[in-house]
Amino acid sequence: MKRVLFVFIILFLTTGIWGCQKTKESNDPETRLVDTTSNVKTKNANNLAPDFTLKLTDGKDIKLSDHKGKIIIIDFWATWCPPCRRGIPDLVDIQEKYKKDVLIIGISLDNETKPDVVPFIKQYGINYPVVYGTMEVVKAYGNIQAIPTSFVVDQSGQIVDKHMGLVDKSAYINKITELLKKS
Repeated sequence: MKRVLFVFIILFLTTGIWGCQKTKESNDPETRLVDTTSNVKTKNANNLAPDFTLKLTDGKDIKLSDHKGKIIIIDFWATWCPPCRRGIPDLVDIQEKYKKDVLIIGISLDNETKPDVVPFIKQYGINYPVVYGTMEVVKAYGNIQAIPTSFVVDQSGQIVDKHMGLVDKSAYINKITELLKKS
């Protein structure tokens, strides 16, 4: 069982690194933002965001369902991922601008580089909670194929948007504006 899990982790990390490098290699302005938005598929037929309780970088727990009523952006990322690094300042701005209505949760998929996460948070001025991801959460959200991958969850807990790759800030703001008008 441990060997199967080890192989799965290696495959996951290889796929994630390839996805980051593939995005990084492009200097063409047309393809620099590689948002491969797709239909959202989770294990829930009704598209409810899978609940999780994960450890924050300070050791406390955060539970997704405790934040129902807010728009939540769940961002799977890692410190070593160049597109993730480019997208974080936009998430910081969004969290600051919409702090009353939106909560961003960064799910770090750093494994070997886990000690780099807290210094990275300080360096980038991350103003939203960052948790350490688990394989269970990765699986629950459709086996994350590449990072960054983000999900937008509406106020009732439904996943309403998914982005694979670097996302333009306006895509998030447009979705937030749409969801705030509905409430």
